[in-house]
Amino acid sequence: MISKETLFILSLFPYLGFLWFISRIKQMPRLALYGFYCTLVFVGVTIPAGIYAQLHYNQSLANVDWLHGSAEFFLTLANILIVLGFRQAVIKETRE
Repeated sequence: MISKETLFILSLFPYLGFLWFISRIKQMPRLALYGFYCTLVFVGVTIPAGIYAQLHYNQSLANVDWLHGSAEFFLTLANILIVLGFRQAVIKETRE
C-alpha cells in the first residue's frame, strides 16, 4: 500500500504537467495562471506548517487553528485569483 506522503508527492507531478501545458496556452488568462501557480505556494506553505504543528504542538495541522488558517489563506488567494482571471477573460470576450 502506498503511504499518503508518497501519494502526495506523486500527485505533484501531474499538477506540474498541468501548469506546464496551461502556461503555453496564449488564451490562458494571466491572473488565473498566477492563481494556479499560487496553489503551489499553498502546498509549499502547508508542508512546513504541518511539520511545525506536529513538532511544536504534537497535533496535526488541522487541529492548530491559527496555523491552519494561515496556510489556508494561500489556497483562498489562489482561488480568488483563478476566479478573477477567468472573470476578466469572460468580460473581455463578451465585449469583443
